[in-house]
Amino acid sequence: MIRPCDISDFETMYSIINDAAEAYNGVIPEDRWHVPYMSKDGLNHEIDQGVVFWGFEEDGQLISVMGIQDVKDVTLIRHAYVRTAKRNQGIGGKLLSELCRKTTRPTLVGTWADAVWAIRFYEKHGFQVVTPKEKERLLKTYWSISGRQIDMSVVLADQRWFDLSERH
Repeated sequence: MIRPCDISDFETMYSIINDAAEAYNGVIPEDRWHVPYMSKDGLNHEIDQGVVFWGFEEDGQLISVMGIQDVKDVTLIRHAYVRTAKRNQGIGGKLLSELCRKTTRPTLVGTWADAVWAIRFYEKHGFQVVTPKEKERLLKTYWSISGRQIDMSVVLADQRWFDLSERH
């Protein structure tokens, strides 16, 4: 079952994010990796900034979370994580599809350039990597991240974004 997360889910969300983020350990630049990957303050900050988390629940247990955030004229997919033990079962795809149905705006997602599994996941679900020049512009326009993270990231966009960008 896909449902919105609320404050009672905070500890479970925190646990899921940091469990799943272990996949980045040794993959992303060492200076970007820390334990926990996302602190409780960091999670609170994301929620305060308008990231609305949704979760996938199985047998009464939250096992995956993904955020959606409207920023200016686009929707961002943020913080998509599936518990390690539940990966590769289609859960992330179901959650992503549901969140994409919830918006009519062009949708963007950013991830680490070396997280090839994440890039493949989004491509499998219809997103395409934008050019390096466009990536930099988008990350500076819609995200609040460091220059170092901009250098080490990619942005993927859905077809709505490409359709609109062709008209401008």
